[in-house]
Amino acid sequence: MIFGQRLDCDAARQLWDLDLLTLGAAADQVRRRLNPGNRVTFVIDRNINYTNICTSGCRFCAFYRPPGADDGYVLTWEALAAKLVELKDHGGSGVLLQGGLNPDLPLAYYLKLVSFIRDFGLAVHGFSPPEIFYVAANNALSLEELIRRLMDAGLSSIPGGGAEILVDRVRQQISPQKCSASQWLEVMAAAHRAGLKTSATMMFGHLETRAERVEHLVKIRQLQDDTGGFTAFIPWTYQPGGTHLAGQALGAVEYLKTLAISRLVLDNVPHLQVSWVTQGPKVAQVALKFGADDFGSTMLEENVVAATGVGFHLTRAEIDTLIRQCGYEPQVRDHRYDLE
Repeated sequence: MIFGQRLDCDAARQLWDLDLLTLGAAADQVRRRLNPGNRVTFVIDRNINYTNICTSGCRFCAFYRPPGADDGYVLTWEALAAKLVELKDHGGSGVLLQGGLNPDLPLAYYLKLVSFIRDFGLAVHGFSPPEIFYVAANNALSLEELIRRLMDAGLSSIPGGGAEILVDRVRQQISPQKCSASQWLEVMAAAHRAGLKTSATMMFGHLETRAERVEHLVKIRQLQDDTGGFTAFIPWTYQPGGTHLAGQALGAVEYLKTLAISRLVLDNVPHLQVSWVTQGPKVAQVALKFGADDFGSTMLEENVVAATGVGFHLTRAEIDTLIRQCGYEPQVRDHRYDLE
């Protein structure tokens, strides 16, 4: 295996045959080439889920509620304002905004939601590609027109949620009501053409094969070659608690291998983020030697993973300490990866 050259699918699949430390060392070299210096970044934000009502019915999700459920909700404006004030008090710069595919919310709601948050002086990193695809279809709008309207309301960037595995064989089994792999990529391409930066994710460790993880990575890389709009990649492990899909969560070794391979394949995506939310702080520290250069978010609020029973929480001070313990210098950023 020759590192330093672009890996095709066959070569990338062979990476799993390497031992863990060899993979980590190779990924760390790529990390240092793309992000020279000793900095590890993170953002101060909260993940606000404006609704848990969703028609998608994803088998891996323990958070959603179907329309008509007694415990379904749409956040009131008063409750949202309280969350935003608390975030401002903690020095937050923006909101990671995601919700379900709620058939009862009109287009005007989404536009008001963005402008409401912007009026608090906070950036909006909002609406995953499945949400954008769904809202566009429900309102007979092109993706370009919907994205333009959201940007006019104040949308700053788009998170990479809803990617799961960008292979339709897998999507048909775990989220058949959600947009296809090509539609997810289509939303991101439209956002990049409009000038929005976005992140990309991969939720792995359920029904996919390792080869399908590689296929996912290559699709992200191909779009990045065309648009250059992805700021970061965030791979995280499926958490089975309370879900219809069930199964077992992957351990740290498979997570670290997948993280390192992500860094080696995604030679054109600047940043790679750890997932302390699913792996915990200690594994996240190790991940900084496996290609990652970003510690994610303070996650003042996180509901989706927490619904599976996984409940790691870190303060800004704790993230600072964890980064420094590994010999790096912590640096606060915003959702577009601009340093603050």
